[in-house]
Amino acid sequence: MMTSVLIVGTGLIGASMGLALRAKGHDVLLSDQSAEHLAAAVALGAGRAVRSGDEPDVVMVAVPPAKVAAVIEGLASQYINATFSDVASVKTQPVADIEAIAAVRDRFVGGHPMAGRETSGPAGARADLFVDRLWILTPSSTVPKFRVEAVRALAEECGAVVQQMSPDEHDRAVALTSHTPQVLASLMAGLIAQAPAADIQLSGQGLRDLTRIAGSNPELWDDILAANAAEVDAVLASFADRLAGVRAALRAGASLREMLHVGNAGRARIPAKHGGPARLADVVVSVSIDDRPGALARLFAAAADAGISIEDVRIDHMVGRENAIVDLSVRPESAEQLRDLLRGGGWQLRS
Repeated sequence: MMTSVLIVGTGLIGASMGLALRAKGHDVLLSDQSAEHLAAAVALGAGRAVRSGDEPDVVMVAVPPAKVAAVIEGLASQYINATFSDVASVKTQPVADIEAIAAVRDRFVGGHPMAGRETSGPAGARADLFVDRLWILTPSSTVPKFRVEAVRALAEECGAVVQQMSPDEHDRAVALTSHTPQVLASLMAGLIAQAPAADIQLSGQGLRDLTRIAGSNPELWDDILAANAAEVDAVLASFADRLAGVRAALRAGASLREMLHVGNAGRARIPAKHGGPARLADVVVSVSIDDRPGALARLFAAAADAGISIEDVRIDHMVGRENAIVDLSVRPESAEQLRDLLRGGGWQLRS
């Protein structure tokens, strides 16, 4: 059965939802305080502007965490039969606020798609943004099952993998895996903002990896961090203790090997692709290529012809030279086969 869905907020997440649900044949209605965002989302094909008399089955609220409850309260009496959900990256406070609103507390299913990009606004929207991404639901025990299933179905229509957890569990987990990394990336990038230009010229791929998410929307992240302040502060307190230990070791000339080993162990616990369990580390095969159109495609094609799956790729462009170093991550059992294949094909391997 096709569902009528009203999406309130047509930024990156809202517009991407609209594109995904429209592709599945749903009637998607759009609303936004920003006429510019709304017009852009409509032009992208994410849906049509909501009209008086529309009766959506589900209302998805894609606004900052601090605004979720107020937006839903304002719409509860207008759409008296609709199921409400949100996509805020913090759940405890919005859920608590909505529990206090009698008109909607039993019609609300908290949600958070674990997807995003460094870009913001409808211009960055993609229909496949949620494909194979987790979408967390945090429904209250008083919400009827059919409403939970309605939101679950829409998330799955967007291509997401749905899991349920409590709001507290969710906020504790994202403080560690998402919110604190944003703080640390921004702090490191802040040091770069003040560094001499000559020093920055030495930037390598490690710095780019560490600061990638520092390009995220400051206004959005300010709201997120404020809404999950206690949990983020707890993670930062633990980090600060560890950082203090590192500083003390450096001043004393002591070894930091144990810290590095623990970091290896933690990195290995991050789930593998497709959300599977952690596994033995991939092996990196480094190749030097000309920085010209088609070079990367030929490299991938060579691996594909041999039936070798590339698990990950990283490209480091060389300063002042028209070439790049491509690090191909492959399973350990495929590494030597890939090296032999590339040597035989005239590729220049890097040790």
